[in-house]
Amino acid sequence: MKKIMPSTEYIHNVTDDDRIFVVCLKNKTCSCEKFQYEEIPCEHAWAVLKRKSLVADGYCSDLYKSMTVLKIYEIPIYPLPDVVEWVIPEYIMYDEVRHPKVKRPPGRSKKKPRTKITRELLGLKRKHTCSTCGVAGHNRRSCRNRPQEV
Repeated sequence: MKKIMPSTEYIHNVTDDDRIFVVCLKNKTCSCEKFQYEEIPCEHAWAVLKRKSLVADGYCSDLYKSMTVLKIYEIPIYPLPDVVEWVIPEYIMYDEVRHPKVKRPPGRSKKKPRTKITRELLGLKRKHTCSTCGVAGHNRRSCRNRPQEV
């Protein structure tokens, strides 16, 4: 449950799970920074808007409004014609594409760390098996089951 304490007309302190977030409706900001980043009210701002009985439309970016979406798709988008119907200018058609001129930086190249397999990440160790008898727990050197040499 969120507890809302107004500081001023626009600034409110919202307590959520023993953490305090500061919401400023005038600047459309919250200390959790989701309000600024996503440009729509975060959960703390929603709680303040609900408490003050305000409409959230004024606090959302125009990009999320239905009129903006309709304007974006107002212009028709036509698919490209078949490849045989493409008109490519001759200076582009026969233009030679070369590699970019990039100098290697001086010094030895950095080594990438190898990726660990699941067993290493979980901390599981592999049991050793003997190549002579196939029993786990020892190796060929300490095998007691190997055939005796005469």
